[in-house]
Amino acid sequence: MNLQKVVVIGAGNVGSATAFRLMNSGLFNKIAIIDANQEKAEGEALDIAHGSVLATKPVKVYAGSYEKDVKEAGFVVITAGAAQKPGETRLDLVKKNTNIFKSIVPAIMETGFSGYIVVVANPVDILTYVTYKLSGLPKERIIGSGTVLDSSRFIYLLSQELKVNAASISADILGEHGDSSFPAWSRVTVHGTPVDEFAKARGIDLTDELKENIYQQVRDSAYEIINKKGTTNYGIAMTTTRIVEALYTNSNKVMPVSSVMDGEYGLEGLAISMPALISREGVVSLELSYTAEELSKLRASAETMKTVLDELDLD
Repeated sequence: MNLQKVVVIGAGNVGSATAFRLMNSGLFNKIAIIDANQEKAEGEALDIAHGSVLATKPVKVYAGSYEKDVKEAGFVVITAGAAQKPGETRLDLVKKNTNIFKSIVPAIMETGFSGYIVVVANPVDILTYVTYKLSGLPKERIIGSGTVLDSSRFIYLLSQELKVNAASISADILGEHGDSSFPAWSRVTVHGTPVDEFAKARGIDLTDELKENIYQQVRDSAYEIINKKGTTNYGIAMTTTRIVEALYTNSNKVMPVSSVMDGEYGLEGLAISMPALISREGVVSLELSYTAEELSKLRASAETMKTVLDELDLD
C-alpha cells in the first residue's frame, strides 16, 4: 500500500477541486482521477498536472483506472454521484447515488484494495454506511466527510458575530450532514471559555434567537451556494483534504466525521457525524457527554437516516 497515492473517483466540480487541493498539500506523490467520462478525467488531470510544476513538491496527477491504480493506493476518495439540484435535499439523492455506489464500491474492492475510503458524495452519512456494507472493510477504514464543513461554516459565522479569530473557536454541528443536523451549543468555546461567557465579556447578547439564526444560516449554506453558483466545491475540497491528511500524518485529530456506530450513544446500524479520532488506525468513534436536549436531537437525526436506510437493499 502506497500511502502517498490517492485515487479520486469522480472528476466533477468536487472531485477536481479535491484533487487540486490534495496536490497542493505537499504530502502525496501520485493522484489518480477516475471518472466514467474518461475525457473529463483526462482534462481535469492535465489541467492540475500543468499547475503541479509550481507546487512545493513534485506530484504526478493523471487520469487513472480501477485496474491499474486502486489496489496500491492508500486512499480512495469517492466524490462521484448525482449532484444536488436547487430545491433538492441531500436525502433526495439517496437512491440515485446508492445505485451508483453499487457499481463503484465493488469495483474498488475487486482490485484487492485494503486502504482507507473517504466518502464525500451526498447524502454522505447514508453513503458512508452503504460503502461499509458493500466493501466488507473494517468500519475504521470507512470515513465520511460528515459535518466537518458544516462545523467550519458554524465557526466562520460565530467568528463574524463575536468578532474573534476563527482559530480561537471550537464548535461542532452534529448528526446528519443535512436538515436534521444540530449545533452542540453546550460544547462551544472560545479559547476554552464557554461561548455565552465570552460573548458577555465582549458585550454581545448571544440570545436564543441569535443562536437559532446562526444555525439556520449554517444549515441553509449549501442551498444558498447551490442556488447562486450551481454547486459547492471549494469548502468540501478543503474538508476532504484535511481528513486525508489526518489519516496520512497519524495526527490523532478529533473531527466530526461520519463513522459507523457500534453502540455509541445507543446507536448502531448506521453512520452518523459525531466527533471521532482520526489516525493511521482509521476512524475511532468517541462517546462524549452532551445535554439531554442534544442527545434527543441526535436520536431524532439518527431515526431520520435509519428510515431511509431501511428502504435500501444492502444485504
